[in-house]
Amino acid sequence: MEMAELTVVASSFTAFQLLFKVASPRLSGALCPGYRHVPAHRHTEWNSRLVSTVHALIVGFFCLYILWFDDAVNEDPVWGDPRLVKLNVGITCGYLLYDLVLLACNWNTIGDSFFVCHHLAALYAYGYVLSRGLLPYFANFRLLSELSTPFVNQRWFFEALSYPRSDQRVVLNGVAMSIVFFLVRIAVIPSYYSRVLSTVGTTAFERLGLGAQVAWILSSVSLDILNAIWMYRILRGCYRVLTGSRRKAKLPANVSNNHRD
Repeated sequence: MEMAELTVVASSFTAFQLLFKVASPRLSGALCPGYRHVPAHRHTEWNSRLVSTVHALIVGFFCLYILWFDDAVNEDPVWGDPRLVKLNVGITCGYLLYDLVLLACNWNTIGDSFFVCHHLAALYAYGYVLSRGLLPYFANFRLLSELSTPFVNQRWFFEALSYPRSDQRVVLNGVAMSIVFFLVRIAVIPSYYSRVLSTVGTTAFERLGLGAQVAWILSSVSLDILNAIWMYRILRGCYRVLTGSRRKAKLPANVSNNHRD
């Protein structure tokens, strides 16, 4: 890995640390009065999710730009010019390292083994992109999944602020979260693996070497298994919210709903 890539990763790691420790508490307190009423032990996760949203927006829209306008990457998915993709991947690697440190330091409150597995699998694969500049199209395609993250985080913010699950904003965000998550993480699976299979056996694929081939396929399968598990959880939660809202709407005004999800 060259100094330029290391600089991007280190700068990203530092920037997200500062955003978490300095900017997020001040911005949240100034822009969202409810932040001050959230229990202190939940401030860590609040700030981490705000950082996560910022990262997702930066990386997600950068991915769309590359997908639409970077002809070199789209025409040669294995060995195309990786400069823009490496910049985006470097930002993400810095974020993933920051988040792993945060999870380790606050495991009792925000630790999640699924996130650790996700981050390690992503770092394993993205390391090849940064060090050798290979597979830029597939790395960029993977990062499109970040576009669902802001909706996932917004769901948590509503919960932390004690919004009722029947609130229209909560319901609409839940539906949007399910749709976007499905589109960028699940619906793209057939087209992604179709493009993967189209490269197998080609000269470009053979040039990767066994190590890169294993890293690419293994990390892809692992991430998609995790995405499928998360999709199931999201759909289950969305179903409960929607059916709960309908049940509540049908109850007479003098009857309370004691059901707890």
